[in-house]
Amino acid sequence: MAKTQLKQVKIKLVRSLIGSSESQRKIVKGLGLTKKDRIVEHYNSPTIMGMVNKVSHLVQIVE
Repeated sequence: MAKTQLKQVKIKLVRSLIGSSESQRKIVKGLGLTKKDRIVEHYNSPTIMGMVNKVSHLVQIVE
């Protein structure tokens, strides 16, 4: 899929990483989130959505 066909989604870190596992921390870092209440934009691809599903209790999709 071309990037022009994909919509962008905004992802916000809503919970702290304290107490989360190392793999969850790596996923959040891979999304580009470093601090609580930060928002990043990514293309809506299956890879990004899979990462969001793995840490759905820590992040939120912002419209």
